Amino acid sequence: MPTPALPDAALPAPREDLAGMEPYGAPQVEAAHLLNVNENPVGPSPALVEDIAREVARATAGLNRYPDREFLDLRADLAAFLAEESGIPAPAPQEVWAANGSNEVMHQLLLAYGGPGRTALSFAPHYSMYPEYARDTLTSWRTAERGPAPDFTLSAQDVVTAIRRERLQIVLLTSPNNPTGTALDLDVVRAAAAELAADRGLLIVDEAYAEFRRDGVPSALTLLGQHPNLVVSRTMSKAFALAGARLGYMVADRRIVDTVRIVRLPYHLSAITQAVARAALRHRRELLSTVAMLRRERDALAEHLRQRGHDVAPSDANFVLFTVRRDRHEVWQSLLDQGVLVREVGPPGWLRVSIGTPEDNAAFRRALETADPEPTAATADDTTTATTPGREDA
Repeated sequence: MPTPALPDAALPAPREDLAGMEPYGAPQVEAAHLLNVNENPVGPSPALVEDIAREVARATAGLNRYPDREFLDLRADLAAFLAEESGIPAPAPQEVWAANGSNEVMHQLLLAYGGPGRTALSFAPHYSMYPEYARDTLTSWRTAERGPAPDFTLSAQDVVTAIRRERLQIVLLTSPNNPTGTALDLDVVRAAAAELAADRGLLIVDEAYAEFRRDGVPSALTLLGQHPNLVVSRTMSKAFALAGARLGYMVADRRIVDTVRIVRLPYHLSAITQAVARAALRHRRELLSTVAMLRRERDALAEHLRQRGHDVAPSDANFVLFTVRRDRHEVWQSLLDQGVLVREVGPPGWLRVSIGTPEDNAAFRRALETADPEPTAATADDTTTATTPGREDA
């Protein structure tokens, strides 16, 4: 017989600030064209699959033992990749840290530098997990607004003004930003780091989509030597097409890394994850060869949307944020009914579409003709879209 359900009053009481909360997550539904969570649509090659299988088999033989707690070999491999990708001197392995996705990296940073009586801030619209990191670590959370649509830019003065309004311990900047795709000028990073340094505050620059940035857009990694309070976070989920492997990492002054090591859970990075990540890094040229194709597809899709009359945020990421003419949920549902899943996220009146294969992107363009048809001459004057910035809402 099934166990009868207990009344809520019989259950342990959770933290009061968790009442009514829902777990994070984008809709996971079946669709022919999955363009909602910014994944790389090109999977690993047979050669990479074979290499990963071989390394995982080797790691599996030792699973009766705990994994390498410090994983310095993986950290050295990540440092070598960053030197190659961003044109910086290779960081020491001790200046690199990795965890189960960049989400865990951020969580560990707020565990180490946030907490009761401390405040973190970011600029809306932003990645919706940022305030959840603060909530989980009992860190106070503040937001300021990015510039107006469709560019959603952020200036050095915007950042300095927001920092001076609050007594902050942590500022989170994102470049390229999710959900807008907007990249930061390095003057913004310099100004934020300098302003925070006066009160020994921490600046985190989230570069989850950095490999997709346009030519000539620099990485905040180039500023690490000038600002000891700067952390740059990356991930292998996007450009490396390893969303299922869960490997994120950061680069920072060794003293920051050592502080994060205090709050990490024991043996947090499994032997399997380490083996998969190191194998993928050996195949980085192959994996990153898809980036150029996705950038071309992104730029072509953004131009197509502009020609249809949509406002489009300039994107240095592997997605495009654009306005719609109809109710955005109706547009989202119509696209899904046609087999195309996008993200209902960002300011009211906007949708975000991840860049897929050429076939995925063509399917999206066809579906959009029905989901959000171009106005006729008779109705064009009555067509409006909402462009008010706001927090990412999914």
